[in-house]
Amino acid sequence: MIDRSPVQSSNVTSVGYDPDSKTLAIEFKDGSVYHYHDVESSTHEELVSSKSVGKFIHSNIKGNYKHSKQ
Repeated sequence: MIDRSPVQSSNVTSVGYDPDSKTLAIEFKDGSVYHYHDVESSTHEELVSSKSVGKFIHSNIKGNYKHSKQ
């Protein structure tokens, strides 16, 4: 399991990252958790420091990485 930290977002509860597997974990407000694979650490850093976590995910994560629902 990847440890996640809370984020300020209307759609996202928490975000975590495992540098060894390059896996980004995102928990959405509906309780679903998705793992995005082969994500660089710089992308995770940009995500957690972005003004809008939801917009960043929509623009830069969804559709760009293979993912699995946990």
